[in-house]
Amino acid sequence: MDLVKLDIPAPRYTSYPTVPYWENNLNEDLWKQKVRQASEQYGAEGISLYLHLPYCESLCTYCACNTRITVNHAVEEGYIQSLLKEWDLYLQQFTGKPIIKEIHLGGGTPTFFSPENLHFLLKRILSGATQHEHFDFSFEGHPSNTTHEHLRVLNTLGFKRVSFGVQDFDETVQEAIHRFQSFEEVKNAMDNARELGYRSVNVDLVYGLPFQTEATVKDTIEKVIALKPERIAFYSYAHVPWLKPGQRKYSEKDLPADAVKRSLYNLGKQLFAEAGYEDVGMDHFALPGDDLYEAAKKGNLHRNFMGYTAQHTHLLIALGASSISDTWDAFAQNIKSVEEYQKKVAEGKFPIMKGHALSEEDLLIRAHILDLMCRYQTGWRVEHRWEELYARIAHRLQAFVGKNWIEIRDNSIYIKDQGKPYLRNICLAFDERYWNKIPEKQVFSTTA
Repeated sequence: MDLVKLDIPAPRYTSYPTVPYWENNLNEDLWKQKVRQASEQYGAEGISLYLHLPYCESLCTYCACNTRITVNHAVEEGYIQSLLKEWDLYLQQFTGKPIIKEIHLGGGTPTFFSPENLHFLLKRILSGATQHEHFDFSFEGHPSNTTHEHLRVLNTLGFKRVSFGVQDFDETVQEAIHRFQSFEEVKNAMDNARELGYRSVNVDLVYGLPFQTEATVKDTIEKVIALKPERIAFYSYAHVPWLKPGQRKYSEKDLPADAVKRSLYNLGKQLFAEAGYEDVGMDHFALPGDDLYEAAKKGNLHRNFMGYTAQHTHLLIALGASSISDTWDAFAQNIKSVEEYQKKVAEGKFPIMKGHALSEEDLLIRAHILDLMCRYQTGWRVEHRWEELYARIAHRLQAFVGKNWIEIRDNSIYIKDQGKPYLRNICLAFDERYWNKIPEKQVFSTTA
C-alpha cells in the first residue's frame, strides 16, 4: 500500500487496535475483571462516562453513526431504564463510589429526549457517584430541536459545553444529506447556551459532502465564524455506503473529487486561522482560552472513543446500544440492536457484542498513535525485543520523510505543519494489525 496516497482507506484512530481488528478475546467474566482492576488502579483520577442515545426523528443520509429513526417518543423511558440497569452492572464492579470526571451525551440525537427525561437519567447516575472537582460535562445537540429548556436543565446538572451539528448551510447540500437547520436556528441555540452560562460552544462542519463547492463551503464557514464558537470540528465526510445504505441517496459523482475535497479542507483551515482559531488536533480548531486549546498547548490533549478531550482518564464507561468502553488494557463494544441490547441488560448481563484485551505490543503501538494524534510527535527507546517492530515502522516512515511531512531525530518523530493533514496516513505506518490483516473488503473511509 502506498502510504502517501490521499485516497487510501484508513481509520480515524479513536482507538488502537481499531474495531475491525479486535480479536474478540474476552468474555463477560474477563470484562468484569478488567473493569474492577481499572477501577482500583485509575478510580482516583476519575472516570469518563459516555451515554449513547441513538434515537433521531429523521435520517441524515451522510451519517455513519448507529442510530434508530422514529417519531415515537414513548421509547425514551424504556431506553433510559436500560441505561440505568447497565450502569448498575458497572457499579457492582467498582471498588467504592465512582468519581465521574467527564460525561458526554452522544447519538443519535440526545436532544430527541425530553429535558425531563434527561434530567431523570442524569440525576440517577450522579446520585450514585461523586463529581470530580474538575468535571467536564457536555452533550451533542441538533440546533433545530435543542430548546432553551434542554440547555437550562442540563446546565443545572453541571453541563457547560455543547456541540451543535451544523455540517453545511447550503440548501442544496442540506437537501442531499437530509439535514436541515437554518443560520437563525443555530444562532438562537448558541445565544441560548451563552445566556445560560455555557463556557464552550462547538460547531461541527463536514467537508466532502455532495454538491459542495468552494463557494458554498466558504459561505458556511464565514457564517459560523461570525457566531464565534469556541471550537470548530471540520470533519472529512466518510463515504461508506456499503456500511450505511442511506448514503446511496446520492452517488460518488455528486461528491467533490479528491483534489477538490482537499482544497475544501485547505480553504477551511485558512479561514479558521485568519479568524484566530488554532489547529489543535486532527479536524479540530479552537480559540485561545478554550479548554481544548489549553490542553493542546500544554501537551495534555487526549483522544478516546468520544474524540478529542481535555480530560485524560484511563477508564471510559460507555452505556447504551453500540457504545464502546475502555479500561485502557481492554475494549468492549455493546450490542448494536436496541432491542437486543435492552434484552441482555434486562437479564442482568453485560450487553457486550465484541471485545479485545490488548497485548503488550498493542499497548506500545497505542501509546505512539495517541502521541501522534494528540501531540504531533512520538518517541521511543528501542528495546531488543522490539527491534524488528521498530525496523518495520521506520521503513514505512521513510515515505513521509521523503515528502518532508515528518522529521526523525533522536528516536523521535515530529510531524511538520505540511504533514498534519496526513496524520491518518502517518499513523498507518505504526499500525501493525492493519498491515498484518489487510481486510478483504473496505471498512474505512479514505484519507482524502
